[in-house]
Amino acid sequence: MKTRVLLAAVLAVILSGCVGTPDASGWHSSQKSEFLKILKQDKYMSICDQQALYQKVRKSENSQLMTKLLVEYTDNLANSCLLNAEGFNAYRQKVSTSDIQRKLRAGQSIEKILKPYVPEYRQFNALIARYHATNDPELKHKIRLNIERIKLMKPGLGKTYALVNIPEFKVRVIENDKTSVEMKVITGKRGHETPIFSENLKYITLNPAWNVPDSIARNEIIPKTLRNPGYLKSHRLVVRKDYDLNSPSQSFNPALARNYVGGKGPVPFKFIEVPSNRNALGRVKFIFPNHHSVYMHDTPTKSLFKRKTRAFSHGCVRLEKPKYMLEYISKNYTAHDYADVMKKYNSMKTHYLKITKPLPVHTVYLTTYVDDKGQLLSFGDIYGYDKSQRLNF
Repeated sequence: MKTRVLLAAVLAVILSGCVGTPDASGWHSSQKSEFLKILKQDKYMSICDQQALYQKVRKSENSQLMTKLLVEYTDNLANSCLLNAEGFNAYRQKVSTSDIQRKLRAGQSIEKILKPYVPEYRQFNALIARYHATNDPELKHKIRLNIERIKLMKPGLGKTYALVNIPEFKVRVIENDKTSVEMKVITGKRGHETPIFSENLKYITLNPAWNVPDSIARNEIIPKTLRNPGYLKSHRLVVRKDYDLNSPSQSFNPALARNYVGGKGPVPFKFIEVPSNRNALGRVKFIFPNHHSVYMHDTPTKSLFKRKTRAFSHGCVRLEKPKYMLEYISKNYTAHDYADVMKKYNSMKTHYLKITKPLPVHTVYLTTYVDDKGQLLSFGDIYGYDKSQRLNF
């Protein structure tokens, strides 16, 4: 048994390309050569604040210093070189010195050690290539910020996903690194920014009712209804004890409602907009459950898609062509026949379609983006993150 284990270990070392005995710090000579080559071109843009250490390693090839640099390089690759990630739901990864040392001693190549932390998304390598291709300092800085933002994205979600690029005001369904669907979107305005995060699409709601959040009830619905008693009827809003259209209706009590104008906290009655063509959510919404209560949905305000800058929502993502998105997603990511889907859609009653194939949804803030033709696109800094975020070098 011990002989078999030993043979397996030897075979693993041979296959990894590391033949011979590692030094006291666990380094094989081939690993040192490989790492120095990666560092020379900074292949993964992760030397960052370790330039001084890199120069020492380059000159001395000291194994202990090299281990320290490999750990720092891996951490910068895993968790970015941003000093502050304002507005971002950063998916931090743990980088263990002992784990890296173990892999070194086992003879793993540096590429294999780094691989779990290299972003899978096509934009990562595409933006690195464009960074090296430009001599414009301002553009290089902008591209670099976006390279670092990609490092903060949730790892392990594959090559097929929906990508909402907030400053571009677009959503794409990307399958095997190729764009299958692309359309304009409306995103959150300043003060109601669309958050940056990743979650899996779980279901589609046809003919949704809109459960008015308490914050909107306090700041918009209640004040408008107090000024105009006919506001609720004209906007197809009903009052319930909770967010259930089937629960007993309640009348709007102005004396009680005045206590809930402005401020924060729960409102003890709820406003619900019933399904209709004029519903604030339109006729369909796409749900990827998250604590931000953000989703993609239809909208009756179609004219806003003619604007170049489309930051008008309270944080959710409004779709330019929701019916086309419904057709594509239902045909490719649900078990429903599309004719049956349209029958449910036309009923004006609320129905739910379960997603049966994985489709992660990423909301991202990329002010530079390389399209499928290889063109570098640049967008406005609508939330000011390009100005506020700093690099650690």
